Amino acid sequence: MNLRIRQVYGLFIVLFALLVAFTSYWSVLDANGLADNPSNRRELIKEQTIPRGLIFANDGRTRIAVNRAERRGGTRVFVRQYPTRGLFAHPIGYSFLQNGRRGLEESRNDDLAGRRNEFESIFAGLEGRDREGDDVVTNLDVRGTEAAVQGLAGRKGAVVAIEPQTGKVRVMASIPEYDPNQIPSNFKALDTDPNKPTFNRSTQELYPPGSTFKVVTAAAALDSGAVTPDSVFDGSSPRTISGQPLSNSGGENFGQISLTTALTNSVNTVFAQVGEKVGRSTLVEYMKRFGFFSDPQLDYPSDQMIPSGIRRNGREYVQDRFDVGRVAIGQGGLEGAIEASPLQMAEVAAAIANKGRLMKPRLTDRVVAKDGRVVERVEPDLQSEVMKPETAAQLTDMMRRVVEEGTGTEVRLEGVDVAGKTGTAEIGANREFTQPWFICFAPIDNPRIAVAVTLERQPVGSFGGTVAAPIAKSVLEALL
Repeated sequence: MNLRIRQVYGLFIVLFALLVAFTSYWSVLDANGLADNPSNRRELIKEQTIPRGLIFANDGRTRIAVNRAERRGGTRVFVRQYPTRGLFAHPIGYSFLQNGRRGLEESRNDDLAGRRNEFESIFAGLEGRDREGDDVVTNLDVRGTEAAVQGLAGRKGAVVAIEPQTGKVRVMASIPEYDPNQIPSNFKALDTDPNKPTFNRSTQELYPPGSTFKVVTAAAALDSGAVTPDSVFDGSSPRTISGQPLSNSGGENFGQISLTTALTNSVNTVFAQVGEKVGRSTLVEYMKRFGFFSDPQLDYPSDQMIPSGIRRNGREYVQDRFDVGRVAIGQGGLEGAIEASPLQMAEVAAAIANKGRLMKPRLTDRVVAKDGRVVERVEPDLQSEVMKPETAAQLTDMMRRVVEEGTGTEVRLEGVDVAGKTGTAEIGANREFTQPWFICFAPIDNPRIAVAVTLERQPVGSFGGTVAAPIAKSVLEALL
């Protein structure tokens, strides 16, 4: 009997120890994780009674997210409102009790909800101060975003604009947009809409980048020493690549041409040869330097971003055994095709513009307390050294020619030199649609803005140089 009592007592001690351990973990070690869990309704309900911080555009005046006070059962609660409606819906997202959070409202929730560290909370209690959220000033520009939305003109697509030297995201536009004010009353309809209006195409969708990817191929080839801007290649069409014929756009023949001329005229057969010369491993290495194969290092929820890269069947990421010639021109084959988000291609342009240095992209400029103190200022942060400054200068000169005399003349600005690259991917079971692209940066001498534009599933005959480039021009004009 004594033995059995000791066994029961021992079991009781073990179970009690486990209870203490798990309770301590949840209440202390993983307290933030529990509070951040979107399924934790208790935390959301509690936060409704706290004045949430406001969200501003980069001018510090335009209010993107504000609060409306209401009485519910004798308790004062604060409900989110969005004065700019759908203009910044995708980067900012929403925060509602019944629908959870999305976008910057989610990634900056600790600041907006006024979560302090333990010592600040103690001092606030001693001083009798109520908990309130800090304001967030973003890098998003009103005029640039309006220009992007107007340029897309209701067509599905996305525009991203980044400051190359700082990583500040000035524009993140995705069409179709949605009005976050309608989320509480119309969430199910918006969430199940086949057009996916709540889906941020800038960060959550991957598209074949077409010939815009040729600048990634050129960066790898130039920086590794495999080629120079004056290296000569046979630009005849068609040409056998990986056992299959590959043609230039319209079947055009170019003969013996330099790499610079090949980029100016977007010659597929030349860049397929360059890809084969560079090789799979070197191309993948430079892709990773640009940020491919990883989530963008953006202050944004990770579940609302997707890595760009080479994917087989649109799912499995691959880094070998792919058709390097076709990937090098922004396409691919059965063993893997290149797919990229608009944010990723904006980062490609920004890295070249910034002398080969890729800065981490940032939506947030600063966090400001209600008394005006800057709680946090997000400083520029280097993500990677993609290429040597000399390589970036060579690529810039090549991309300048694309705009001056090649496929990107539609983006030319009076008095401002622009470097750019067009892209037009053929998509659909019977190639009945195109995916037009344009990436660029300006001014060339002191780049202030890098832009990526793409439009989704456009009719055949829609090209990057004629459809996407004019939108990029409008955004550059608004921001410069």
